[in-house]
Amino acid sequence: MTKKLLSILVLIFTISTGYSQTKEELKTEQAAKKDSIKVLQSSVENLQKQIDTYPGWKFGAFGTIGASFSEFNNWYGQGTPNNSAGNITITANPHAKLDKEKYFWYNTAIINLSWVKFDDKDDPNDDDSFREASDVFTVTSLFGYKIAKNLAASTLAEYRTTLINNFNDPGYLDIGVGITWTPVENLVVVVHPINYNFVFAENDAIFESSLGAKVVANYNRAFGDLKFNSNLSAFISYEDSDLSNWTWINSLSYTVWKGIGLGFELGLRDNKQEAVNFANNQWVNGGEVGSEPNFDNVDNELQVYTTFGLSYNF
Repeated sequence: MTKKLLSILVLIFTISTGYSQTKEELKTEQAAKKDSIKVLQSSVENLQKQIDTYPGWKFGAFGTIGASFSEFNNWYGQGTPNNSAGNITITANPHAKLDKEKYFWYNTAIINLSWVKFDDKDDPNDDDSFREASDVFTVTSLFGYKIAKNLAASTLAEYRTTLINNFNDPGYLDIGVGITWTPVENLVVVVHPINYNFVFAENDAIFESSLGAKVVANYNRAFGDLKFNSNLSAFISYEDSDLSNWTWINSLSYTVWKGIGLGFELGLRDNKQEAVNFANNQWVNGGEVGSEPNFDNVDNELQVYTTFGLSYNF
């Protein structure tokens, strides 16, 4: 009996010791693999840095896609118990950039389109179709020849208009030359004292082309899963301040899962010619009373738009 008990105790001790040794071995192997993962991660990050700094074309884009639809039938708690409504929004910020030792060529675009509808089913005369709500289209091409580390002689072409409605009415084409300054990474500042602002529009009594200066500042940065793009474009007319204009658009995109996330965009604009043209259209169509709108009697209020929805990063 004593021998059997002793044998059992020896067996238990042996199993326990073997398990303990196996567990320690597993921990040692786990630590070694973690070190290997750290080395691989560091290698991947170094390769990504080499890819990002490698001279050549770089392409990218991020934007926002948002949509909502609703329908009510006999919902008496609201003013229009029978209705259907919808909203569709698409924004995109693509870019194609080439950076060489002696020169660079940056191409960017800003697109913001949205449609809304509200159909009162009890009103046969209302408009039940989708109508444009926001309509922004800008494409820019900047070429520069480097004359110093952070300075280049450059030429810029920028075209701005709407796509859904009133395409090229108005449309703005800026062409000019000057310098481009890149003080820090991801920031590009363009100052062109010689720039002609071509304006295309049916109402040429309000919209005029003129010579002036062009200033553009663009900052594009990624902080992990957060992407940010800010673009300011301003034209200062030498002929008349009423012909000057500026647009500042800021875009944010935060990736949550596999390129899908949340996006936000804020746009600001100041354009006296557009304000006068809008007031003139209201006056011609009988929506406003009083004297004919002109540059002296129309308030040039700040134009603002915001967009929020799902985003997708390419």
